[in-house]
Amino acid sequence: MYDHIIIRYGEISLKGKNRKGFISSLKKRVKQVLTDFDSIEVHQSFDRMTVKLNGANPEPVIEKLKTVFGIHSLSVAIKTEHDLDQIKEKALQLVQDQQNGGSMTFKVTVRRPYKQFPHRSQDMNRDIGGHVLRNTENLTVDVHHPDLELKVEIKKDGAYLSCNNSEGAGGLPTVHDNKVMLMLSGGIDSPVAGYLTMKRGVKVEAVHFHSPPFTSERSKQKVEDLAKVLTRFGGDIRLHIVPFTNTQKTIQKEMPDNYSMTIMRRMMMRITEKIADQNGALAIATGESLGQVASQTIQSMNTINEVTNYPVIRPLISMDKLEIMKISRAIDLYDISIRPYEDCCTVFLPEAPKTKPKREHANKFEQYLPIDELVEEAVGGVQTILIKENEDEFTDLL
Repeated sequence: MYDHIIIRYGEISLKGKNRKGFISSLKKRVKQVLTDFDSIEVHQSFDRMTVKLNGANPEPVIEKLKTVFGIHSLSVAIKTEHDLDQIKEKALQLVQDQQNGGSMTFKVTVRRPYKQFPHRSQDMNRDIGGHVLRNTENLTVDVHHPDLELKVEIKKDGAYLSCNNSEGAGGLPTVHDNKVMLMLSGGIDSPVAGYLTMKRGVKVEAVHFHSPPFTSERSKQKVEDLAKVLTRFGGDIRLHIVPFTNTQKTIQKEMPDNYSMTIMRRMMMRITEKIADQNGALAIATGESLGQVASQTIQSMNTINEVTNYPVIRPLISMDKLEIMKISRAIDLYDISIRPYEDCCTVFLPEAPKTKPKREHANKFEQYLPIDELVEEAVGGVQTILIKENEDEFTDLL
């Protein structure tokens, strides 16, 4: 009996003059994720967006919409004409469907943004609630903590009735001008960092450092699969595969063992900045969480950050591992992340990495590295893959 889905904006409502642009981006993304549903229509208004189902099953539509950043909540709904008797009958059907014969408490909440409708909200609360109570058994009113809240919204084009809210993904819809380069390893942390970065309205491209033969094709496939999961939330993703073998071998040969991790991360940052500049990205995102391992102490971050002028976004900075793993599982990344294929950060791991590296020491050691030559070699050998949201095959762009 449901013919519409109501989409509520949440944080977008606070954006003032930017609100229109965010709503437009949200509508575009909603249409993208619903391309498989030929019959539906998407309509936007100042405070809501509605999806007209036109006979489509609402459940798979709701599941798709739950991945869209910018949506605070969703409800399946019934639309009626501006007729109080019709509204009362549809309200009764809706409550009976939700009650399913059991005992339940409920309340009615009417909003009337369309003021030309001749009945006041408080009067309709009473009239609709009374009609439902008279025609339903095992139902009582609880205005404070009801089992079921029947919502009635009187809009210009009709009345929308809904009961059950589904939680949306929250955050902000993707704005393509806000592009960030994500340093994507094969571990648990960086894909979650990508997800949380996208949640703030950012378009993500990914950079992965690949060191054959020390890292296998399976480790590369693992990263492609992680990026594929992330496309559910932000659309198509360009993945830049950086050949990193020579850089790592040079660092291992020329640098002190305890500083090799720090200098490797500094080289990664330089290369990522170069790729970001070439592709119009405005910042770099990483999966670092403060204090987890040697390269993630505050001293390490300070020393690593020296080599870039780009903002470095670290959305996991205050999280512990359990919090990160919880998000990873919730968005279907965890099982891919724990596949036992090493990435380049683990194959040359020093026995005792420096936990408080100093900038002046790193700069001193790097005097013996052909930094510009290594960066140019790595950037020149980048393979770019387009990972599409709605296709299983990946497209090699370069």
